[in-house]
Amino acid sequence: MVLTRTQIYLEPEQHRLLKKEAEAKGISLAELLRQMAWEHLRSEPTRKDFLSIVALGRSGKTDVSGKHDRYIAEGLSGEQGLC
Repeated sequence: MVLTRTQIYLEPEQHRLLKKEAEAKGISLAELLRQMAWEHLRSEPTRKDFLSIVALGRSGKTDVSGKHDRYIAEGLSGEQGLC
């Protein structure tokens, strides 16, 4: 695996807590931060998620205006039944 070196600045409390977590997991601080970065990137809504929200207008549902928050949350969480 090819890695790119980068430098970040953490608050002292962040550094202490992250280092403690890494030690508890038996990994380096760098590895913990890489894992956290992947977790963050995988949890980001995708274009498909947003398109499922746009599709609400064609869903046939008659309560979209009243329950739009619920349907948007379902779309972003990947739940089925929107279209």
